[in-house]
Amino acid sequence: MRIMVSLTVAESKRLIAKGVAATAFVRRAMDKGCLAVPAGTTNGYIIEELTGEKIDKRQFVAGRTLPGQYDGPELANTYGDLVIRKGERLAIKAVDAVLDMAPGDVFIKGANAVNHNLGQVAALIGHPSGGTLGAVIGRIVSQRLCLFCPVGLEKSVSGDLHELAEMTNNQLEAKGPSLWVMPGRAFTEIEALETLAGVGAVHVASGGVGGAEGAVWLALFGEAKQIDKAMEILRSTQGEKPFAS
Repeated sequence: MRIMVSLTVAESKRLIAKGVAATAFVRRAMDKGCLAVPAGTTNGYIIEELTGEKIDKRQFVAGRTLPGQYDGPELANTYGDLVIRKGERLAIKAVDAVLDMAPGDVFIKGANAVNHNLGQVAALIGHPSGGTLGAVIGRIVSQRLCLFCPVGLEKSVSGDLHELAEMTNNQLEAKGPSLWVMPGRAFTEIEALETLAGVGAVHVASGGVGGAEGAVWLALFGEAKQIDKAMEILRSTQGEKPFAS
């Protein structure tokens, strides 16, 4: 059975967050290890799904891309990171939690670019010391931690991200942020639907107007009961308000 569905950017963020919260190794890290979630637009939705709390996600923003004449609500990073170790919520920063993490623990970091076919994710870096990623990447790699990267398919890039980073970063006269390809695992709407409903999904189109700018169209494949479950989950995301409405 096949069905076509579309999701706005906000609906995709909610769906991805639901999928992350249902992922077995994330739940394991919360209960038996350590999970760290720093500020990020998608990460705000993830905190809501993991904790059941409603937060002002506009106060949980790190890097962001905004229109040149943006006049919406103020975006900041004042909420505080989510760190859970063996079921206990700790009042520490995510970058500090990494110092005591071990294999099997999970650090959740959003992305600015994804090539789903190649399994690549990347972040735009403007901070002189590398921002959140720069603060944790050494420990993540050396201790074999899980760098988990939830990212919506509206951030899809067709090229090889390593080639694009090489092309854009290694220029003496380059301006603007750098592209950092992360050694992380991408988790998009496709993985969320597979986790939550057992359906296969293919990204077939993008775009829209009237609030659907950046929307993605997905073709879902599966047995009738799987499709029914997927549609039930998708209905629960419908009408999700735009992030900065």
